[in-house]
Amino acid sequence: MKKLSLVVAAAAAGALMLAGCSSTTGGGSTTTTPPSEAPTTTATVDLAQCLTDAAATVTSGTSGNTSSSITPSTGFDAGAKIGVSLPQKTSQNWVEAEGMFNTGLTAAGYVPTVQFATNGVSDQQNQISAMIQNGVKVLVVGAVDGSQLGGQLDQAKQAGITVIAYDRLLMNTNSVDMYVAYDNYKVGQLQGQALLQGMLASQGAPPFNIELIAGSPDDANSKPFFEGAMSVIQPGIDCGALNVLSGQTTQTQAATQGWLAKNAQTRMDAILAANYTSAKLNGILSPNDTLARAALASLSSAGKSDDKTVITGQDSETASIPLIMQGTQYMTIYKNTQGLVDEIVKIIGLLQQGQPVPINDTTSYDNGTKVVPTDLLTPQVVTAANAAQVYANDATRLPCTQTPAPASCNG
Repeated sequence: MKKLSLVVAAAAAGALMLAGCSSTTGGGSTTTTPPSEAPTTTATVDLAQCLTDAAATVTSGTSGNTSSSITPSTGFDAGAKIGVSLPQKTSQNWVEAEGMFNTGLTAAGYVPTVQFATNGVSDQQNQISAMIQNGVKVLVVGAVDGSQLGGQLDQAKQAGITVIAYDRLLMNTNSVDMYVAYDNYKVGQLQGQALLQGMLASQGAPPFNIELIAGSPDDANSKPFFEGAMSVIQPGIDCGALNVLSGQTTQTQAATQGWLAKNAQTRMDAILAANYTSAKLNGILSPNDTLARAALASLSSAGKSDDKTVITGQDSETASIPLIMQGTQYMTIYKNTQGLVDEIVKIIGLLQQGQPVPINDTTSYDNGTKVVPTDLLTPQVVTAANAAQVYANDATRLPCTQTPAPASCNG
């Protein structure tokens, strides 16, 4: 029994000796810590590097993953009727599209019918039904709500009409032949990247406070915009370099019904009053220019203009370009409407001849019923540094880069 006690005592003494030493082997080195000193150093995160690395994940070009083609039409007569159904006039790009479609389709020898669904979904449903009855050969649809047109699109399919989703994906239907748009996920990524780069350049050292604005929940584009942006922003939140003081970090929480400026401003007013009476707001993710200007109005009303908040946008609206040149709004995205309309007119020409139509994405755009063959165009980031270059061939937008800007650029 005495021998056992001695063994236990010796083991305890050995344990105490080991507790006073720690050995770390790496590259042949060993370090010893005295018993009285416990390791207290924890790994520190370089917050600026975290944001720099997140911004660097965005690559150039589109997210398109393939080079292929489809042949949805066996051809039709030259001079055919073409239907174009557009949503409400909620942004400058939609307004511009009307004249561009009429001009481009007429010049190509077709008979266009271009209409806006001013009164919403039911208006668009009735307009599409009328176009089908009128004998259009191609139906181009920029949807108010892409999930609410299934019956009309089925009628179009039964009538042998080729259906093209324009800018917004048509959801939950097999009766859509292809989708043509600027790469909306890439748009979101570019906005997220610009937000981080803008704050690093002008807001000092992180951590930064940001808030998020998302688009309308009934617009299929709102999801890729938001998800693309969050693919860049979320790593900054995770590493502690970005804080969202409102806690509203999901698309649902950040949504702006109808893309209406008043809805975005009301929400931002409440966020500022609840969270930023003394805290600085370094950045705002806004999915388009209209909502960016709404956020700017909120900041002004709250007396926060001196924060010089970095704000993103999209659509290159002429009312926002002077703000970008002044440094009030940080950036926008140029999705040249003329280029998108020209692409549609070119595709209709191939359809008329029964020729294959090139696509560059065959996997990404699942509408809930089918993966829709897609033709993606590349969006461009615009800041004060490159605006004159990007808009060099745009007679409407180039004058807005001047200081002072013409009155026509003031909305």
